[in-house]
Amino acid sequence: MTEKNCDTCDTESCSAKDRKPGEELEAFVERQELSKRMCRIKHKVLVLSGKGGVGKSTVASNLAAALVDAGQLVGLLDIDVHGPSIPKLFGMEGRQIQARDGAMLPVELPDGLKVMSIGFMLQGSDDAVIWRGPLKMGVIKQFLKDVDWGELDYLVIDSPPGTGDEPLSICQLIPDADGAIIVTTPQEVALADVRKSISFCRKVAMRVLGVIENMSGFMCPKCGEVTEIFRSGGGKAMALSMGVPFLGAVPLDPGIVLACDGGMPYVKEFGESPTAEAIRQAIKPILELDGKSPQVKGGTPERKENRNMRIAIPTAGGKLAMHFGHCEVFVIVEADVEKKDILGSEVVEAPAHEPGALPRFLAEKGADMIIAGGMGSRAQALFSQNGIEVVVGAPSDAPEAIVQAYLDGKLESGGNICDH
Repeated sequence: MTEKNCDTCDTESCSAKDRKPGEELEAFVERQELSKRMCRIKHKVLVLSGKGGVGKSTVASNLAAALVDAGQLVGLLDIDVHGPSIPKLFGMEGRQIQARDGAMLPVELPDGLKVMSIGFMLQGSDDAVIWRGPLKMGVIKQFLKDVDWGELDYLVIDSPPGTGDEPLSICQLIPDADGAIIVTTPQEVALADVRKSISFCRKVAMRVLGVIENMSGFMCPKCGEVTEIFRSGGGKAMALSMGVPFLGAVPLDPGIVLACDGGMPYVKEFGESPTAEAIRQAIKPILELDGKSPQVKGGTPERKENRNMRIAIPTAGGKLAMHFGHCEVFVIVEADVEKKDILGSEVVEAPAHEPGALPRFLAEKGADMIIAGGMGSRAQALFSQNGIEVVVGAPSDAPEAIVQAYLDGKLESGGNICDH
């Protein structure tokens, strides 16, 4: 194997240009080939769920179909190795993968949607894939570097539920992905696992584009009335508490079952329904992506200035504790950055002070930022790794007053103050 020059683009800062110090030649060539494929795709969007049974693949397939209807060039990659359902949802069962010039070709639908799935490689739909992590990582890598996707506006990646090998592999292989859409159902048993998915995204510096609440009530096909079978609103409340965008509630419609079993995307078969409209509304943030990867600052994707922030203030005696490790409780203040308004606050008891515990704890609470008096450099690095921005040197004052001063650009943050 010989080292190759990448001539896909003229970007000198591209990671595929140069071999990293100590990197094996084979690993470098493989990484370069993957980068050459991926740089022809403007946007990469993951669809995740905390648990199975929430309709994630149905949502992913319909998001992809809605993007095609919006005039975009779209690919759909199914990396659910153990339960590939995308071929069934598009009536593609039995289709075989073709090859050209040493590359695999995705299966293409008449409307131009390009699809790739492990399901196309199985002898029958009942075959079980019994693989451990390294084999799954290998096939996902193959789908990215050996499939000739061509020029695409969007690659939608349907990942299996949970935070295991497949989503972790995709995040490692596509570090410049635009972000993830997380699918949940309204009941608490699903929401608890979705919180873990959001924490997972923060830990791997993956932007959360938003949450979709699927099966949000049952829509009667005769009268159109929506009945809350599970209840509704849990996804929206959870998204607000975690500080991530809420993309909409998708009602449960019997037509979804008919469309899925018939191999036709619901948004095409029942395009005039309220459920289809909810799906079309959900893709708006995806269509608004500006063609650039999220800029990374300190390992954390930069936030949009027009979304709410959750700012954690370590307190003792009702005021900011001069060292975050001495706090009795955290006050997490919800703020509208664009309007410079405080929307509310939540008081949470600080966990036992152990190394690395506080950054993980606040990440699970959805904190975007911590404002403290003093903090060591290692602690600051741990907060950054968990997707939390750090401001130090703030005065001892009431939490809301500190946050309002920050929003107004008047927060006086001096040196790294510490009463430790």
